[in-house]
Amino acid sequence: MTITSHSGRSIDEVTVEAARGGDLTLDDIRISRDTLISQAEAAERTGSEQLGLNLRRAAELTALSSDDMLAAYEALRPGRSTFSELEALAQRLAAQEAHTCAQLVREAAAAYRRRGLLR
Repeated sequence: MTITSHSGRSIDEVTVEAARGGDLTLDDIRISRDTLISQAEAAERTGSEQLGLNLRRAAELTALSSDDMLAAYEALRPGRSTFSELEALAQRLAAQEAHTCAQLVREAAAAYRRRGLLR
């Protein structure tokens, strides 16, 4: 398996020297979707289903902007969103091909409703 950054740079190109020299961008130090999927598959092969699922969700999140990702995390904090707002977030995630993340948001919304944690 070749490990690459989100920008496609090889792991060998992401060095302290490159960072000091200003040769790296944020996408050069972000992990790629393909690398996360490979890690998920490896975890699943060894019986670590939950780790595999977490890595698949992380792979989906690579398609989101930093602002969208932070907004999603904020929305998921207890007491921050209504059920409808969480459902709208799940729909936005699904529209961006983040289906397992969307399912997680829907499960959280249902749990928050049961436990009285919605806004």
